[in-house]
Amino acid sequence: MKLVIHGKNIEITDGIREYVHQKIEKAVNHFQNLTNEVDVHLSVARNPRINDRQAAEVTIYANGSVIRAEESSENLYASIDMVADKIARKLRKYKEKRHDKKTQVPEKTSIAVEPAPVVEDLIGDRTPELPEEVVRTKYFAMPPMTITEALEQLQLVDHDFYMFRNAETGEINVIYERNHGGYGVIQPRNSNGNTKNGNAESTSPAEKAHH
Repeated sequence: MKLVIHGKNIEITDGIREYVHQKIEKAVNHFQNLTNEVDVHLSVARNPRINDRQAAEVTIYANGSVIRAEESSENLYASIDMVADKIARKLRKYKEKRHDKKTQVPEKTSIAVEPAPVVEDLIGDRTPELPEEVVRTKYFAMPPMTITEALEQLQLVDHDFYMFRNAETGEINVIYERNHGGYGVIQPRNSNGNTKNGNAESTSPAEKAHH
């Protein structure tokens, strides 16, 4: 198993490195056959108006899936402890789902996902601008998957959205958690105003903000 440690606003001392190896390796020890690489990112967010928050983020690449967890506190070692426990729980659920899929008879499943409204104009007459500084760049494999599979991935990465390639259309889609509960899917629209599924909606940016 490959374990990589990164730091931001913090020096990765031998003591910290040893503690990370001890806690994270213990957390993933029973899932060695699933785990290809473990990426650990430690950071300190400095703000003079609040206490320093010391965060530990773990990303695991497991046979084509990405499993992620993040915790923060005022103590880095406490954050590492909490994220180790959290990633172990996520790995356990991931393994159980894999086992269930192998033992169950395949059947059609469906989930209630609301397509996101098509926004005509996001920026109005403003000039598009890129961020002055790219904080972090990530690259992920994007194999085709169903919306159901994308929802499972969303629940594993500990984010409120997940980008994926839709197996039915071949297009890049985004599944996300809606503010008022449930999930939504953002799909690209063709030049004729329709998505590949044949649906199209129109709304204003203000209306989109409520979804």
